[in-house]
Amino acid sequence: MSEKTVILERVDGVGIIRLNRPRVYNAVNDQMGHELLQTLRQVRQDPEIRAVVLTGEGKAFCSGQDLNDRSTVREKGETFSLGESVRNRYNPIIREIAGMEKPVIAAVNGVAAGAGASMAFACDFRFIVPETRFIQAFVRIGLVPDSGSSYFLPKLVGLGRALEIAMTGRDVGAEEAVSIGLANRVIPGEQLMDETLEFAKKLAEGPTVALGLIKKAMYRGAEASLEEILEMEAEFQEQAGRTEDYLEGVRAFTEKRKPVYRGR
Repeated sequence: MSEKTVILERVDGVGIIRLNRPRVYNAVNDQMGHELLQTLRQVRQDPEIRAVVLTGEGKAFCSGQDLNDRSTVREKGETFSLGESVRNRYNPIIREIAGMEKPVIAAVNGVAAGAGASMAFACDFRFIVPETRFIQAFVRIGLVPDSGSSYFLPKLVGLGRALEIAMTGRDVGAEEAVSIGLANRVIPGEQLMDETLEFAKKLAEGPTVALGLIKKAMYRGAEASLEEILEMEAEFQEQAGRTEDYLEGVRAFTEKRKPVYRGR
């Protein structure tokens, strides 16, 4: 039986997803793509998991597509479509991350290249180490950004800078990543998981429904008109106001104590 390429751990309401192919810098092959998608769906459906951390085992977060995996297909004489690979493998993963109605934090413990960088961009927060490098490596082999990079990267850093990063395929180091808004904070390597988990636990203790609605609102806010956003905010406020967590928040405020949210 093959070793699991994706590991899920649960800690105090946080689901920690670890990419587990450290010998190849967590490059994505067929098995990992399938296991990651299934794990994300499992996490989304688990009411006990109220925040998610995505990270990599070893020295890298994810080096992107495993090109050796594709070479094997070609050597066997099998037909291969890059477009279908993106549609069937990566797009569902990105949709799960971005559509997760729970906070998702990428703990980027090293290089994040190609689709690996795209997965980090799709997360809500990126905590990185000094050795982290984000690389839009697609152009280095004559390809274009995929897995959502064309959507997320301009929103994070602006159109001009996104074009420059994507067209040159250059490394973006940790200091620059924070300065241009590509990452939230740089953390020493030995403290990365502890600090990320502490942050994730705080979010997991929050009003989960409201956090999910905030995530939806921010995505729509970048694209819709003011009138559409005003109506959406009223609709989302109605939904949030019907939750048990809203009642608990008001009760805690009047009683001058910290609220205990249940994610309902």
